[in-house]
Amino acid sequence: MIGITAYGGYVPRLRLSLQAIGQANAWYAPQFASRKGTLAFGNWDEDSITMAVAAGRDCLGPDDDRSRVRGVLLASSTLPFAERLNAAVVAGALTLDENIQACDLGGTPRCALAALSQAAAMAQMDEGEVLVAAAESRRTRPGSAQELQYADGAAAMLVGTEGVLAEYLGSGVVTADFVDHFRAVGEDVDYHWEERWVRDEGIAKLVPPAIAAALNRAGVAAGQVDHFIFPTSFRQMGASLARHCGIAPEAVADNLLAAVGDTGGAHGLLVLAHVLERATPGQIILLAQFGSGAQAIVLRVTEAIRDFRPQRGVSRWIARGAEDHSYTRFLSFKGQLALERGMRGEQDKKTALSTAWRHRTALQGLVAGRCEVTGSVHFPPSRLSYDNPPRQDTQRPYKLADRPAQILSWSAEYLSWHPSPPHHYGQIDFEGGGRILMDFTDLDVGEVATGQAMDMVFRIKDIDDLRGFRRYFWKATPARDGQA
Repeated sequence: MIGITAYGGYVPRLRLSLQAIGQANAWYAPQFASRKGTLAFGNWDEDSITMAVAAGRDCLGPDDDRSRVRGVLLASSTLPFAERLNAAVVAGALTLDENIQACDLGGTPRCALAALSQAAAMAQMDEGEVLVAAAESRRTRPGSAQELQYADGAAAMLVGTEGVLAEYLGSGVVTADFVDHFRAVGEDVDYHWEERWVRDEGIAKLVPPAIAAALNRAGVAAGQVDHFIFPTSFRQMGASLARHCGIAPEAVADNLLAAVGDTGGAHGLLVLAHVLERATPGQIILLAQFGSGAQAIVLRVTEAIRDFRPQRGVSRWIARGAEDHSYTRFLSFKGQLALERGMRGEQDKKTALSTAWRHRTALQGLVAGRCEVTGSVHFPPSRLSYDNPPRQDTQRPYKLADRPAQILSWSAEYLSWHPSPPHHYGQIDFEGGGRILMDFTDLDVGEVATGQAMDMVFRIKDIDDLRGFRRYFWKATPARDGQA
């Protein structure tokens, strides 16, 4: 049996009010002024890599031994690096072995489904499990219809043969160069074609054959489908497809558009992770996605689903959202509004790539050194301990990212330039040893205090605008819903 052995998701905390978008653009696009609801959008220090790491951690849980993961497939159309293995950054942050396979996939919204099928083939050929992560952080043109739809988010699925939660029964694919939207190299914003054409000539004619092929290979009748997932921003499109394919109308899953928005290539797996939270053994799940043709995958839920829970799960990520009414904050975080930085913001942030390589385990995985003689924890790890007397070569890797932590001391200041002022930072103490001076993120003014429990999150440390390089590190955020 091959299938999904673990699942997880991630939805950013910030939720932009659609009313704020409408009011800001009412002079130009008055038709949007009355919109209601929110869209999830990432903080300034979030991108497709950091969100994929968050979803991967939600999927894998706080497990020190992740040697069972033998591959990482990262699916996204908004990866920050064109010539750098983005999946390798994700693997490093998740402290996976360096002898694993890793690959970036993109080019179509259904790249996550292609990655899931590829992971199933890899798991069948090799021992171990494959992590499929999908994440999107798209930009839109202000005042466009897409600005009221596009959201940020991520999902992750672990595919293997042991402890399967949802068995992979089969897949159907239709590959066609039907262009509903495109983004040329060097461009930040998609160009979209007319909606009725996309709906009637694209989705309605290309998706059903992929669904029929998947059901046929799985040996499942359309009427047996319990959960039908089809990510789309077209109203009633999922119900229309279900009716056309013979799927019961009550099987159409909630697309999470009202709670999250449309997360593009990640949305199919995000909705799947949400469905798996409440799925019961024996149920059939059909997941289809449109883009350069279409692809569909059929899964059967097993008894093992009763014993698995993600670290948080999509439902809890959704529940922790904080509504935001600042349209200019959204544009600034998306890199579409250049704010005055002042002279304090004029530093050259060139990254010493050789130093980053030497300290990659500490920087990407937040791995300290623990002296096997005294038990003292040192970050960054080194050959010499800080003990008295100092000891040499006694430190062993000691992961900190999933350990309980709290604030020892902190500061919030406006003196230096920061993308989201005030700049919060402080000393973080880890349970079992270890102390690091860290930036704080995803918090409100007045929300932190000495002794407060904090979670660790993998984020952008800073951006070298001159060379286009992003440096990543870990930050502390208030532990919400008791997950420290």
